[in-house]
Amino acid sequence: MSEPAPPPSRPDSAHPDILRGIAGSPGIAIGTAVVVGSTRHTHPRRYVSAHDVPHELDRFVAAVALAQSDLRDMAQRVADKPAEAAILDAYILMVGDEALAEGVRHNVSTERRCAEWSVVAACESIASRMRSMDDSYLRERSHDVEFVGDRVLRALGGVSGGVAIPTIHGPSIVIAHDLSPADTAAMVSAPVVGFITEIGTRTSHTSIMARALEIPAVVGVSDVLKRVMTGDLVIVDGLRGIVVARPTEAEVEEARTRSERYAAHAKELQESRDLAATTRCGVPIALRANVELPAEALLARDNGAEGIGLYRTEFLYIDRTSPPTEEEQYEVFKSVVEVTRPRPVVLRTFDIGGDKFSSTFQVPQEMNPMLGLRAVRLALSRPDVFLEHLRAMVRASAHGDVRIMIPMVASLTELRQVHTLLREAIEQVRARGLPCAEEIPLGVMIEVPAAAVMVDLFAREADFMSLGTNDLIQYALAVDRSSRSLAYLASPFEPAIVRLIAGVVNAGRNWDCPVSICGAMASDPLAAILLLGLGVRDFSMEAAAIPEIKETLRRVSVAEAQAVAAEALENRTAEDVEHCVASAFAPRLYDILAGDA
Repeated sequence: MSEPAPPPSRPDSAHPDILRGIAGSPGIAIGTAVVVGSTRHTHPRRYVSAHDVPHELDRFVAAVALAQSDLRDMAQRVADKPAEAAILDAYILMVGDEALAEGVRHNVSTERRCAEWSVVAACESIASRMRSMDDSYLRERSHDVEFVGDRVLRALGGVSGGVAIPTIHGPSIVIAHDLSPADTAAMVSAPVVGFITEIGTRTSHTSIMARALEIPAVVGVSDVLKRVMTGDLVIVDGLRGIVVARPTEAEVEEARTRSERYAAHAKELQESRDLAATTRCGVPIALRANVELPAEALLARDNGAEGIGLYRTEFLYIDRTSPPTEEEQYEVFKSVVEVTRPRPVVLRTFDIGGDKFSSTFQVPQEMNPMLGLRAVRLALSRPDVFLEHLRAMVRASAHGDVRIMIPMVASLTELRQVHTLLREAIEQVRARGLPCAEEIPLGVMIEVPAAAVMVDLFAREADFMSLGTNDLIQYALAVDRSSRSLAYLASPFEPAIVRLIAGVVNAGRNWDCPVSICGAMASDPLAAILLLGLGVRDFSMEAAAIPEIKETLRRVSVAEAQAVAAEALENRTAEDVEHCVASAFAPRLYDILAGDA
């Protein structure tokens, strides 16, 4: 009979413990664990009398002001790091969000709950709806709502600042259930060399902040608080998404060696950041970024992006009783355009599903929202809301190179209807005496198979086209991309997908309509080479991936990529296509594919 396993709170210190998570921020760090534990603030659950309602509402207003003041102080401390400061600025706005305030007012005035209980209930209502969304990026934003609620709770209790961090001496790895960007920024002056959290993804703001601070992080390590204790020696491998607790001397030495190699590799990428994005044979390539917040636009610029190829706008509409005003949207769009100027910004009109935003759009729930009233369909069903959206974009065009892109387009009728509304929006802006660009290009996302089939017709009427490979793969292969059990089927190397992409690129070339790609496929080094060979010259991806893709394409000639793409088009399985590209280029990309030189 085997010996019983040691209790979770007392891991066997004699043996290394390997934990797996998600690579949140690249790099390898070695340090002493500092376990923070729960970062959530406790709250009372008590009812109040009608007489106390005004007092509780006043307490909430004062707490919002205190929380915003704390965040402003934090942003000031990292003012020399524009990207980090901008993320904190976004939190300042979220703390003062009207949807949160309205929820709290209802809970206090109608439910007669104390301010603390009302804040928790309002935040949980908003966060739970976000967690139910199909879009992983929007699901991740539920954590931001929880962080905001916790900040307000602390302020209600008279506590200034975020989570309390123990005094740190020497290189340390902070471990917590989760860390808000504000908590992360608060440690910028401490000897913190790595982060580990139980929850989170690569798109969480904590991961984004860690990447901005260039601190290795592994997130989504579900049981780390049970298996690591304060004082343990820990290796954080932000390249592979691995945590090693209580490593052997040999493992520590290997980690040091890999860390040095990665640092040298990262330095080379950083030094080449401002080099022209060209192939080995000198063909220019445009590398742009996919972003959602002004802070990410700053990160994109710092990573050498040549503009914004996809700016998501749907976050503006989440959990509001009414749509954002034209002025609110204009200020957001203007800030992104000004940060990116003189590079172009492609503003995508909102891609949201009606069932998740019934409070805003008042539409019935649907059995399959991914195939229902969403994106351009929802926009055209509410021309009043859509016109406000378009007017804000038109006004932002006065501040830089703005292009507008429509998601989920399936027919020319939809493109023409949007074109008509865009002309109307431009006329309305000019009638008010407000400036805007003379010409604002209008493009379409090719992500619905119908659009890919009819692409030659779209190429004749659209100003540009952008391949949204995430949804194109999902719809063309009938595979839910959020399903873990089916993930192996959703390969960008699937021959059907490769052929669809080739058809779109050829149609763009034949009708002189620029084609870009803005799906995750663009940030995969081997897939990027295949796309280059198929004729793509304009890529948009997560900002952090730009240096690697730039270096990848600088090592490959167009002729080589075209030869492999031609061979790939003859292959019959995804495995064959991927092997075809990998066998030709993996050896020269070893350092990039391995991630640590």
